[in-house]
Amino acid sequence: MTTVLEGRDLVLGYQRDTVVHGVTVRLVPGEVTALIGPNGSGKSTVLRSLARLHPVAEGRITLDDSDAAPLSAKEFARRVTLLSQSRPHPSGLEVRDVVAFGRHPHRGRFAGASDADRAAIDRAMQVTGVDAMAERPVDQLSGGELQRVWLATCLAQDTGVVLLDEPTNHLDLRYQVETLDLVRDLADRHGTALGVVLHDLNHAATVADQVVLLHRGVVRAVGAPADVLTAEHLTAVYRLPIRCLVDPDTGTVRVEAQGRHHQRRP
Repeated sequence: MTTVLEGRDLVLGYQRDTVVHGVTVRLVPGEVTALIGPNGSGKSTVLRSLARLHPVAEGRITLDDSDAAPLSAKEFARRVTLLSQSRPHPSGLEVRDVVAFGRHPHRGRFAGASDADRAAIDRAMQVTGVDAMAERPVDQLSGGELQRVWLATCLAQDTGVVLLDEPTNHLDLRYQVETLDLVRDLADRHGTALGVVLHDLNHAATVADQVVLLHRGVVRAVGAPADVLTAEHLTAVYRLPIRCLVDPDTGTVRVEAQGRHHQRRP
């Protein structure tokens, strides 16, 4: 299933405070869109609004250019899934049981797991590397292991759009790289549309087709990583000196923030 998800001219807030001002984000099949920016810039709020978990004061959310509002929560969940930062810590369950939660939008009210459900669960655990711990209680997992289990739960939902809020958080270096590889695989091999909030700008440079730079709830730059991840844009937004270099081997932009103690080594 391929799906285009778009938030058009979004105005978002909390009670009387508006924190996002007229932001448009369009997620298309086969591409990764990274939302970046300082803390408080509105990245996660925009992502949650795309998942219909944050109310839209102005603007609209569309799926394949049709208004998403008439869709029921279950219908929407068959097409869009979100891995959020704040998730419950399940207790008394095994890993497979947690991953199986992702199949709920596809089941009838009292229906058990179908062959398609079991196949989706197995596939999600395999690609996230948690299949070997399928029968382990989640109470025994590390933070990084549990992060991968929740990612598997999202993939088991088998949607055309995947939204990820800081998916590399709590992961060690190996699993950060493997998670970014998985994000690219979902786009390149499965035609999934992905929206990813990232704090690590080098991760954004590595994984994204399009980067949206937010600052104080406004889009400051949008485009290919090389066009957005520039010293001019980033220094202005993050308010410290930033160098942007191009890796001669890969052609990927590399970002270096320069603090007070940064100096050229002899």
